Amino acid sequence: MTELAEKIRLNLRKDNKGWKRWGPYLSERQWGTVREDYSVYGSTWDYVSHDMARSWAYRWGEDGIGGISDNKQFMCIAFSFWNHQDKIVKERLYGMAGSEGNHGEDVKELYYYLDSTPTHSYMKMLYKYPHNEFPYKKIIEENSKRSRKDPEFEILQTGVFDNNEYFDIFIEYAKADETDILIKVTAHNRGKKAAPLTILPTIWFRNTWSWGYENFKQKPMLTGIANSQIDASHHLVGKYKFYIEDADELLFCENETNMERVFGKPNNSMYVKDGISNYVITGKDKYINPNRIGSKAAAKFTKKVPAEGSVTVRLRFCQNKVNKPFENFDDIFAARIQDAEDFYAEVQKNVQNEELKKIQRQAFAGMMWNKQFYYYNINEWTNGDPKMPFEFKGRAYQRNNTWKHAYMANILSMPDKWEYPWFAAWDLAFHTLTLARIDPDFAKRQLAVILREYYMHPNGQLPAYEWNFSDVNPPVHAWATWKVYEIDKKNNGKGDILFLEKVFHKLLMNFTWWVNQKDEEGNNIFGGGFLGLDNIGVFDRNTQIPGVKLEQADATGWMAMYTLNMLRIACEIALERPVYQDMASKFFEHFLHIAGAINKPIKGNDLGLWDEGDQFYYDKLHAPNGETIFMKIRSYVGLIPLCAVEVLNEETLEKLPDFKRRLEWVLNNRPDLASLISRWHEPGKGETHLLSLLRGHRMKMVVKRMFDEAEFLSDYGLRSLSKCHDENPYKFNMQGEILSVKYTPAESDLSIMGGNSNWRGPIWFPINYLIIDAMLKFYEYYGDDFEIEYPTNSGNIMSIKEATMMVAQRLINIFVMTKDKVRPAMIGIDKFDKDPHFKDLYLFYEYFNGDNGAGLGAAHQCGWTGLVADLIEAVSENSLLGADSNRKPV
Repeated sequence: MTELAEKIRLNLRKDNKGWKRWGPYLSERQWGTVREDYSVYGSTWDYVSHDMARSWAYRWGEDGIGGISDNKQFMCIAFSFWNHQDKIVKERLYGMAGSEGNHGEDVKELYYYLDSTPTHSYMKMLYKYPHNEFPYKKIIEENSKRSRKDPEFEILQTGVFDNNEYFDIFIEYAKADETDILIKVTAHNRGKKAAPLTILPTIWFRNTWSWGYENFKQKPMLTGIANSQIDASHHLVGKYKFYIEDADELLFCENETNMERVFGKPNNSMYVKDGISNYVITGKDKYINPNRIGSKAAAKFTKKVPAEGSVTVRLRFCQNKVNKPFENFDDIFAARIQDAEDFYAEVQKNVQNEELKKIQRQAFAGMMWNKQFYYYNINEWTNGDPKMPFEFKGRAYQRNNTWKHAYMANILSMPDKWEYPWFAAWDLAFHTLTLARIDPDFAKRQLAVILREYYMHPNGQLPAYEWNFSDVNPPVHAWATWKVYEIDKKNNGKGDILFLEKVFHKLLMNFTWWVNQKDEEGNNIFGGGFLGLDNIGVFDRNTQIPGVKLEQADATGWMAMYTLNMLRIACEIALERPVYQDMASKFFEHFLHIAGAINKPIKGNDLGLWDEGDQFYYDKLHAPNGETIFMKIRSYVGLIPLCAVEVLNEETLEKLPDFKRRLEWVLNNRPDLASLISRWHEPGKGETHLLSLLRGHRMKMVVKRMFDEAEFLSDYGLRSLSKCHDENPYKFNMQGEILSVKYTPAESDLSIMGGNSNWRGPIWFPINYLIIDAMLKFYEYYGDDFEIEYPTNSGNIMSIKEATMMVAQRLINIFVMTKDKVRPAMIGIDKFDKDPHFKDLYLFYEYFNGDNGAGLGAAHQCGWTGLVADLIEAVSENSLLGADSNRKPV
């Protein structure tokens, strides 16, 4: 069998060079980020706004619509558009700043990532642009009227897309080779009247010359030749040619800040960053360089797009001269598209359902497009540069000031390149599972990079995200490492032990940090703050309350899971390097001590975190008066201990005699610990052994609540908070103030974490996926003989695997069209379901309504919601599509 062309490309280079040197590495939003904030007191959203962005030369990265860059983002290409109605050119996607939206930041555009191979040899995205003036003002006014209890005001509600008066603009890339990129823009007029459209393919250099560094003294140059070519020269990237077919004219300015507009001071250049935009809008030559040189340039195409017709613009960007750049253009595009089809046909060979193939393919596309060059040198950012092109008064609020070692300059997988255009550590771990199915080397590099010495703190803590590196995210990297290893091993036939060993050593440092920092009294009960579950508690769990100590069921469950993940990795490495058996023993014993602590029997106030009366895990608060209080909130917090489960088979143990001998000695000599975990000496299906915080009875009791439709089980997955708190909110007296937690299925009605996060009812894919993974491990041990009721109180008795796959199907159903021709994720918007130009376009939202499955939060968060691709693979392999008959009509 001939090896697929895309797989050959992947094997040529296993890093972000070669075929991956150029990719979709631009942000969708660089403004409003911490890195671009040079204010004294850290007013991030206000320092560089969307309105200012067209005039501000960024310091740390670049943004643009449908753009690409080299792997260090020195040279960039993206697209701008003008509908001849707007007062500004559409150079970047618009949205509400965190201080403007009623639920925090929120992009207000319609765009979709449709396709991409792992090497970006072919890519396609869609941007929907109105014929009429973009409703910037109306969006701001309407959102300002809304409270946190109101839904967000979206762009379709403005009426600007009514009567199909918009352009569907498809942006496509096809690589002829590593440094020869063909680009095509096709604008379809969906309306019944012809409409004008100006298309501006734009090339520019990230501004590295204004900051006073010796290595960047040499200013790069763009030079125009006729109306058909722009030559680009950069001392680090090299020389490139940008071929342009039939442009009206070429426009040049500098990628330098318009000091006059931004600061009210004289400009350093006559032709500043917003010069091209100003020229297009006003027609005044004074804004662009007549010599046709600069560090930013655009080709201008003004088209009259016929009613229900289309126009196409073609370009070619390459390192070597091409005599006839458009002669074989269509043939190369067709070849790359076929390569993409062949590649995904192999990836999706187990998926027979055509609708699920579309969903999965777009989920993969979103993962590929959500790569971004992330650049952040804390020391330089804090202290300023040798030559500041604007007045810098220093920082009274030194965000991340204990992370002076941090120096990030890598291609990273983003949660969302508009709403979260910065890495988030625990999000990234989940991304790698989906990435591993199509590009395992990139997935492994993502896990390794976050553990490197210029990310990880010298004390072993992982940076959380740029708003606060010191926040504590759940320790899921060991779990993700093992999952990526398994996926890679299954697909390629051999496990990457070197990867496991490399990551294991760094994870040891992080594990030690957790033990030293989050188990204050050394009793194996952990804290940690909100741990990613931002507002799930009755108060902000990050807040230190004098005299109050909070012991957390989720933190303790996470750490139990961490020990088992590390144990499993150590065992795998030990099969080749026996010395690692000692590490497996260490983590086995640590797990037993955590199991003993969380399940400690009641003796006065000396409790574990298991409530025997409710048969559930809760956080525990120690009050200043000595009182111990169970925080009886039924939430994901009490489900996380379920995820601390691992299965070892007898064959593996026989190959690890030192580990087996030590394991059996501990179990025989510490019966107090052995009795608190699932019975080791009772082998399960296939001579397997189970390590779990929950024995059969406790596991069944937690699962009973979890699969109860009156509690956690929604028609679309597992809710983050039990619905029992809808009619009966949990209330807590905090020093005379009554605080409560109420089931809230949709957006947050609180200001915790900016009001743009909600763990009090909605469905989140990452925790659902973790629980599904854990339940399948229980099935691996128990087999078909261990039966449960699903849903609870339904009378339906089935195996753990059957019930688990039905939960997976409910999650997938969020994206699947119902018999009533409604897609739950887009519920309430007819255009999404019925319009032929919308109905096959998917948005992978951040989280989903706990009652009806509607998409919420970041609309393009292909990061952890991209896990739907893995779930589709799982249910397809198990031939259980459509198995859940309990799905109710929307």
